[in-house]
Amino acid sequence: MLVLALNTAFTAMEAALVRDGEILADARETMARGQDRLLPDFVERLLATAGVTLAEVDRFAVVTGPGSFTGIRIGVAYARGLSLVTGAPCIGVTSLEAAIPAGMAGNTLGALLAQKRPPDQTWWVQGLEGDAGIAPPIEVTLGELKAMLDGFSVPVFIDGADALGEAGSGLDLRPMRPSAITAALKAPGFDPGAHPPSPVYARAPDATLPGTGA
Repeated sequence: MLVLALNTAFTAMEAALVRDGEILADARETMARGQDRLLPDFVERLLATAGVTLAEVDRFAVVTGPGSFTGIRIGVAYARGLSLVTGAPCIGVTSLEAAIPAGMAGNTLGALLAQKRPPDQTWWVQGLEGDAGIAPPIEVTLGELKAMLDGFSVPVFIDGADALGEAGSGLDLRPMRPSAITAALKAPGFDPGAHPPSPVYARAPDATLPGTGA
């Protein structure tokens, strides 16, 4: 199976091509803005590097968040468009699923920094069983995260682990970074019905519709 995966959920534009577990090509370009204009050419160059065409792709994957609101929507919209044009299914992979290595056995926990400035730091958290999330990601404070990890025995893939202080001692802490490669490696094992390419926001939007109240 040939998978094309995209990740625009953060401050970079990433794409990866994986065939039957083998990475054919991948690219990463740091940018905070402009993904909507540059993504099509970015993907076209990646396909050319691997010597494949869009018609050969069997499955698309896209990192659906949590992350940058605008970035997520750009990646999801483009991946959906490719799926519509080619007829190949599109798989949604959360940022936490895309940050924990493929092939992990048993349960793991992912904790990705959301609000990065102390003392108001928060983390997006999701538990995984194998490659897939057990429940949707949630956003928690440092205090809530420490309480959650008290007595934890499974591997914890975490961004910003230093903030845990003594609460991190004795835990199996591992680094993490969401990537298009990991999304591509996991996508063949995901059921399209259970992993739709829909944006994932762990926090409600700040804005409200007219008439709904503050």
